[in-house]
Amino acid sequence: AVTRAVRGRGVLVAEVRYRHRGWNGARADAAKDAETALNDLRERIGSVPVVLLGHSMGGRAALRAAGDPAVRGVVALAPWCPSGEPVEHLGGRRLYLLHDETDRVTSARESWDFVRRARAAGADAVGIPMRIGGHAMLRGADLWHRRAAELTAALLSHG
Repeated sequence: AVTRAVRGRGVLVAEVRYRHRGWNGARADAAKDAETALNDLRERIGSVPVVLLGHSMGGRAALRAAGDPAVRGVVALAPWCPSGEPVEHLGGRRLYLLHDETDRVTSARESWDFVRRARAAGADAVGIPMRIGGHAMLRGADLWHRRAAELTAALLSHG
């Protein structure tokens, strides 16, 4: 959906491949892999505006990596945002966190708390309640895809 939304606009869509399964405590492997991908992108094509999009642990990794100067914003779908997750690095970033309140894997309440804390740190953060989909986003998948694509395209258009 994102690829279609930005087609013909000179946008590269790339995917982070995790080296390890899971977050792995303080190692935060997924976040490190996202940061490595940003550095690899910079080496390949120079400094360009970046929007990070991630689901669940990928949303957490995207939010952690958002301190990179190239990152314009983040779209996080049903992100895993445990209390105490750092937000200080998010000042000046636009963040969209989408979450279905019936999600039983990750907590919408923790996402909304993250949004409040990110705002206090200077981020332009928005929590978007979704009314369908649960964690896997299977029911209403077209809505989730459309919203992710629209928000990603909007973030790329700003600035």
